[in-house]
Amino acid sequence: MSDNTKHIHPIFSKMIQRNEKETLLHQNAICIWMTGLSGSGKSTIAQGLEQKLHKEGFMTAILDGDNVRTGINKNLSFSEEDRLENIRRIAEVNKLFLNNGIITINSFVSPTNDIRTLAKNIIGEQDFFEVYINASFDECAKRDVKGLYQKALNGEIKNFTGLDAPFEAPENPSLEIVTTNQSIEESVACIYNFMLPKITYSTEK
Repeated sequence: MSDNTKHIHPIFSKMIQRNEKETLLHQNAICIWMTGLSGSGKSTIAQGLEQKLHKEGFMTAILDGDNVRTGINKNLSFSEEDRLENIRRIAEVNKLFLNNGIITINSFVSPTNDIRTLAKNIIGEQDFFEVYINASFDECAKRDVKGLYQKALNGEIKNFTGLDAPFEAPENPSLEIVTTNQSIEESVACIYNFMLPKITYSTEK
């Protein structure tokens, strides 16, 4: 018996297993992890993708900064330590969804490779698909959907990602979407077409 096996709580062996949930839902559960600057289009694309998947009969869940920081992570600040804890909790929630056969769409700045690696290690590399929603700082500042860029440039917000806090572009994302060059609809279609073979259920797994 391996060390890992010894530490598995007996409750897990009594629960209905992930493959049985996927069979019931007729889909393969994966984690779609969208990263990019604030205003790059992550949340809008995530919502469009969920609508598309729902229309096609897939069971999904969306996690983003708005719904996790008003609930499970509402006690966390934006310090470096709390940002890590924010992502750790989100990754653990992803695991719960995956174990229930649900396709999970994440929309988080998650600005560094280390933070995203933390998420991938918790979720599992085979289930983790990183999508880089690529828009430059200048383009996002031009959009400034929430008015955050103007506040940051005026010095009202400190440690703003892309300005005085780093954003590290993914080194090897599963997919890159350049939102400057295509519409929301085109971006959604691109991600959907890329993910469809991965979420389509097959009895030959």
